Amino acid sequence: MQKKLNIGGQAVIEGVLIRGPKKYVVAARKGKKIAYKNGKIPSKQSKIWKLPVIRGFVNLVEMLTIGTKALMWSADQQLEKGEKIGKKEMAFSFIFAILFGIGIFIVLPYIITNLIGFYEETKPLLFNLIDGIIRISFFLLYIAAISLMKDVKIMFQYHGAEHKAIHCYEKGKKLSVANVKKFTTLHPRCGTAFIMIVMVAAILTFSILTPIILMIFPKLLNIHAFPRRTLLILLRFSLIPLIAGLSYEFLKFSAKYESKPIMKIFIWPGLLMQKITTQEPNSSQIEVAIFSLKKLLQVEKSK
Repeated sequence: MQKKLNIGGQAVIEGVLIRGPKKYVVAARKGKKIAYKNGKIPSKQSKIWKLPVIRGFVNLVEMLTIGTKALMWSADQQLEKGEKIGKKEMAFSFIFAILFGIGIFIVLPYIITNLIGFYEETKPLLFNLIDGIIRISFFLLYIAAISLMKDVKIMFQYHGAEHKAIHCYEKGKKLSVANVKKFTTLHPRCGTAFIMIVMVAAILTFSILTPIILMIFPKLLNIHAFPRRTLLILLRFSLIPLIAGLSYEFLKFSAKYESKPIMKIFIWPGLLMQKITTQEPNSSQIEVAIFSLKKLLQVEKSK
């Protein structure tokens, strides 16, 4: 029996990206036809990039880079002939999305938690718990709000099609619309689940680290509140690679033992959120997911 590839993917505009160990394929519906594009995933020459935790952050950066390019390519497919999204527009959109995410999901919860009377310097565990709850609440409200938009609903349907197709492949079934329809839109290795793990891991990491930092550098408490808290926020940014790496390892571990009762408890929040971020796809959308997956299997075999 041929060994199954470790694959993943994401939804794009009117399409699906499927990523394998060495290559990726993005396919998008363009009228009655399906356009596609394939590319290589950068090879990691050094063994350092394959080490646990480090590999998680590296893979996250890779997926963000590939995913953004795929998203912009899929957007181009929906434009009229001769039109194209420029590199400047692409760069601006990417930077704006990063800054928006940092402002809404990191800086704003931190400020609100201070304003309501909780301080990281005195009660780090309670502070980070409240801060984390606000951050997760903002994220859930954001997802729920954008899910009401027509274009986002369609993308969530393609997200569901991607999961169904991957499930079908992993179970060794023939990749047909009829077979793919039988599977669930929820998947334990989804990026949605990864985000939830990151948010919980951030609460734990920040709660442990702040007391240690203040213990090593007690003079920080003598600095004025504004620069001190600015330094603490910057410290959070510096820990993003570590938190992402740890979350990636947990995601892989939980997917490997997803059938264990105790692990189902940890997987449940991510699966619950996928009930918003994935929707039941139609046959046309499933066809695109199958097309992308089949092309990926073909290009992975080629040199």
